[in-house]
Amino acid sequence: MDNKLKQDHFKVATKKPEYGEPYITGRGAQINTKNRFQKNESTTEHIEGIDVPVATVRSASDSPTVYLEQESKTIVNKIESKDVGMGYSMNPYAGCEHGCIYCYARNVHEYWGYSAGLDFERKIIVKKNAPQLLRKFLMHPKWNGTPIMLSGNTDCYQPAEQQYRLTRGLLEVCNEFNQPVGILTKNSGILKDKDVLQEMARKRLVSAMVSITSFNEELRRTMEPRTTTAKQKLKVINELSAAGVRMGIMMGPMIPGLNEHEMQRIMKAAADNGATFTAYTFIRLNGAIKFLFHDWLYKNFPDRADKVWHGIEQSHGGKVNDSRWGVRMRGEGTIAEMVAQQYKKYGKLYKMNAEEWSLDTSIFRRPGEQGKLF
Repeated sequence: MDNKLKQDHFKVATKKPEYGEPYITGRGAQINTKNRFQKNESTTEHIEGIDVPVATVRSASDSPTVYLEQESKTIVNKIESKDVGMGYSMNPYAGCEHGCIYCYARNVHEYWGYSAGLDFERKIIVKKNAPQLLRKFLMHPKWNGTPIMLSGNTDCYQPAEQQYRLTRGLLEVCNEFNQPVGILTKNSGILKDKDVLQEMARKRLVSAMVSITSFNEELRRTMEPRTTTAKQKLKVINELSAAGVRMGIMMGPMIPGLNEHEMQRIMKAAADNGATFTAYTFIRLNGAIKFLFHDWLYKNFPDRADKVWHGIEQSHGGKVNDSRWGVRMRGEGTIAEMVAQQYKKYGKLYKMNAEEWSLDTSIFRRPGEQGKLF
């Protein structure tokens, strides 16, 4: 990105809301950043010079979510990142209404021709044929039941799932084939699928993580506005672990000056409710997320925005992003090291990650097969 484009982004990101552009409640992003793949864009300037007044957006209800249904060609993707624990992922939805301001998946929305900002939260692509595509994929004679991550990009239990139930369909196909899956979610909607998850858990075919970033409700509502509360997330862990599903927590991202001090409390509460394993990430702001987060931070926390921003920079060699494998998700420097030490210390204290456990790939079979021959 050239210097002028960077300057234009930060002009938008640092100015205070004025008449005609109030803070949009119920959304994480407050702006639409430029799509790096598009040469042209349309904007509204000099509002006093046009004949038709522009509607003022004051809340998410004034900026409704649109579901864009499509027939996709593929559903399972190979994960190239060495920082992720699984080699394949599937996502029934692109874009995510949860609106987490820090979400790395925002950048992917630009490939669809949209912005990583508000578009990511309100233009949700629905892959209506996802279960059928998965069935076709699993029927391939060379597929051997390697675990697949469900929600490797966007949350499979975001609000769209209430209407489309595509995640439910994917789980039913996986259960039929004995295909092991890992799940990551921030939504209590996963409880609607407790029956199939419990059945898969008996066969060691599923492992689920709930993402908890903060117990501060004001921070959560602002940072990830359409996710469920931390209290509800603990309920999810408790109920599913009691049903026999292996449950863990994802603490990510840890953000200096906002939530990094909550790691012990989150780990203890999760352990008390049945979680047995954990993971965490340290914030990094790649691509358009850099500008979206900057805009959000200075609008919501002007009293400490500089401190938070500089803390992120100190943890990535003077920048807010580091693309190096093995470093980008953990950060470097004093702050990042302190977070890493906390994670290690409290993980041991609450007996997290103590068990040797893995999903069972040995019982994968296609319908009509009698099982694997050895």
